[in-house]
Amino acid sequence: MSQLNLTLSPIGIIHSPYKEKFSVPRQPNLVQDGVGTIRLLPPYNQPEAVRGLEHFSHLWLIFQFDKVPVGKWQPTVRPPRLGGNQRIGVFASRATHRPNPLGLSKVELTGIEINKGQVLLHLGAIDLVDGTPIFDIKPYLAYADSEQNAKSSFAQHPPEAKLQVVFSPKAQTQLVKCSAKYPNFQRFISEVLQQDPRPAYHQASTSERIYGMRLYDFNIRWLVKNGAWVEVIDIEESE
Repeated sequence: MSQLNLTLSPIGIIHSPYKEKFSVPRQPNLVQDGVGTIRLLPPYNQPEAVRGLEHFSHLWLIFQFDKVPVGKWQPTVRPPRLGGNQRIGVFASRATHRPNPLGLSKVELTGIEINKGQVLLHLGAIDLVDGTPIFDIKPYLAYADSEQNAKSSFAQHPPEAKLQVVFSPKAQTQLVKCSAKYPNFQRFISEVLQQDPRPAYHQASTSERIYGMRLYDFNIRWLVKNGAWVEVIDIEESE
C-alpha cells in the first residue's frame, strides 16, 4: 500500500487565556472561566462557512499540538491520571506526544461574531494554548456522539480538585487592580491551581517549591505547601 502524505493548513487560530501549556487543564470544562475564541483565517473567514452553526451547542475541534517537539513520540506513555507511574499504549491515551501531533476537543459554542471581515467563534471552557492552530471544526451530534453506557479505563469520572488555594496579602492587593478587566480572575486562578498543573512526578513531593504560569497578560507565582495547598504569592503583569 502506498504511503499517503497529507499537508494541512490551519483554518483558524485559538485565542485563549493560557499562554503556555503548563497551565492548561487536561480536558475542557474543568475551569469555567478558561474560555476562548476561534478566529477563522482567510480564505475561511467567510460568513457562509459558518451558516447554520449557531444551531449547535457544541463543536469538535481538530487541532495541532504545536508546542510539542516534532517526532518526539513513544509507543507507551505515562498518563497523569495514573500518577505518572504506569505506562499504557499511546493510542490508549490522550497524550500530546503522538505519531502525528493532532488533538481532538469537544467544546461549547457560546456565540458567533461576524464583524469587519472577522469571523469569531466564542467558546466555553477549553483546554487549548493561546495560538493553537485549528485544522477543522465539526458540529457535535448528540444522537451519534453521546454514548450513555460508554466506559473509560482510567478516567471514568472528572478529576477532583486536589489542592486548596489561598492568596497572600500581596496577591490580594494585586487582584483588586485586575478586577475591572477580569472580574472573576481570582476564581479562574484558583480553579486552574486546584487541578494541580504540576507534572505528575512533582505531585507526590512535600517540599516547598515556587512555580510560575502565565494567564492572560499576567505572570502568576505560587508556592505548594505540605503537598496539600497552594499559596499564590505574586500576580505580576507581563511586560
